[in-house]
Amino acid sequence: MEYVSTPPATDLGATIRTWRDRLPPSALALPSGRARRAAGLRREELAELAGVSVDYLVRLEQGRATTPSAPVVAALARALQLTVAERDHLYRLAHLVPPTDDMISDHIPPGVHRVLSRLGDTAVAVFAADWELVWWNRGWAALLGDPAATAPRLRNFARSKFPVGAEAARLAHWPVIESDPDMVDRAVVADLRRATGRFPKDRRLAGLIADLSAGNARFAQLWASGTVGAHREDHKRIEHPSVGTVTVNCDVLGDGDTELKIVVMTAAPGSEDETKLRLAVIAGAATAAPADVPTG
Repeated sequence: MEYVSTPPATDLGATIRTWRDRLPPSALALPSGRARRAAGLRREELAELAGVSVDYLVRLEQGRATTPSAPVVAALARALQLTVAERDHLYRLAHLVPPTDDMISDHIPPGVHRVLSRLGDTAVAVFAADWELVWWNRGWAALLGDPAATAPRLRNFARSKFPVGAEAARLAHWPVIESDPDMVDRAVVADLRRATGRFPKDRRLAGLIADLSAGNARFAQLWASGTVGAHREDHKRIEHPSVGTVTVNCDVLGDGDTELKIVVMTAAPGSEDETKLRLAVIAGAATAAPADVPTG
């Protein structure tokens, strides 16, 4: 009798399972000891990283849920560290149109993920071109407070800088004082204007600028100036509830065509502030802030 091998399933659920199984826990700084039965990520780990419930992930993998939203697909792609081609394939399997080059992408390429995972507990976060927070690590949550407590739509640095009405966009859970607030205001607005030239068809960016222009007089004034530029660095003083005042350097690194902004906060080597940063991470770990958590 001749046996014919059955090709692997290629639907949405099977594809997510395949990519979950291939991603080693070490890629996300997760333990990979002998107690693990799964070679790749556990369902619980992927669900936490993507910001979805375990039950929903189970339904996706079992084919009982077949039409996830675009934000969920984007979060899964980030958590699974997919290439751009794989991300686009995941969108199509979910019956969604993949992001195009003239739209803002929240996707973090695998190479950037590798670099981020090797920075240890250095406070790092990744923002999209419209300053929407898409990823942060344990160090960031320990230094500024866990962004997971803030609604995803409000995890935006521009909304935090230029609040509208009673809507409280809060990226930090305690006071953060910039060395030159006016310079930062101008740099953020100039950076957003640059983004409109790069991503002219992006609805989220257009909506952000419309909201801030109509609801914040300071933003409207700066926007009218027409300045184009980028926000690259700043110095901040953070009033941390556990370790006291911490002064940090804030550097913004760019990632090519995606216009991702990698924000790194560090203190002078050997300084008292560096010691406080380490203590803040320890204090944050004691409150069980998860490590390396992308947003959903």
